[in-house]
Amino acid sequence: MATEREAAIAAVREDVARLHGELVRYDLIVWTGGNVSGRVRIGDDPHEDLFVIKPSGVSYDDLTPENMILCDLHGNVVPGTPGSERSPSSDTAAHAYVYRHMPEVGGVVHTHSTFAVAWAARGEEIPCVITAMADEFGGPIPVGPFAIIGDDSIGRGIVETLRGHRSRAVLMQNHGPFTIGVSAKDAVKAAVMVEDVARTVHYAREAGPLIPIPQDAIDRLYDRYQNVYGQSSDARRDEGAAS
Repeated sequence: MATEREAAIAAVREDVARLHGELVRYDLIVWTGGNVSGRVRIGDDPHEDLFVIKPSGVSYDDLTPENMILCDLHGNVVPGTPGSERSPSSDTAAHAYVYRHMPEVGGVVHTHSTFAVAWAARGEEIPCVITAMADEFGGPIPVGPFAIIGDDSIGRGIVETLRGHRSRAVLMQNHGPFTIGVSAKDAVKAAVMVEDVARTVHYAREAGPLIPIPQDAIDRLYDRYQNVYGQSSDARRDEGAAS
């Protein structure tokens, strides 16, 4: 009979493998780019947690719970576990840094979605000019610093930008969007939403001047969506309900 720890790992493996299909469904990635990871909570100490992430360079059609890779919070592959013979995603160090420094985060997603990447290429935040942004992100979607894959530089930029910020999305300059959530599914929802608003605001600005939403209205919209809308904040995020 599986232990509670083994059952938790198996559940996150299944969840993360399945959620990669959502990135394809919503046209957020090309080829084998992008990644979803999910935290496995182990006991009461978040520093003892693990996370699951996809292997590097493997086709999305070939992703299964068994070839997801289990890592510790320093990005080290847990030896002797399913998938451990493969190399994890090239963004593993960034995900690990986020999990180490933001214990409330249960999921991290990176995509190469077209419109969000276009804003990142300009190093320009997405202004909060539609109510869906106020609801979901509580304001503009910020830009993080330029950083190169290979160490935890991207992770540091994500944490520095999003810690204390309402937004669950950051546009890493010249790179693309990373999103966080209370679960992997919640982070995927944020990735879908950031591309949607990036596209809408781009088209709106092409057509004419943007009309900003007053800050007090943004605050009211965000508070209602996060604390009143749906069944509960946690349940709504977990189910990925739309406004």
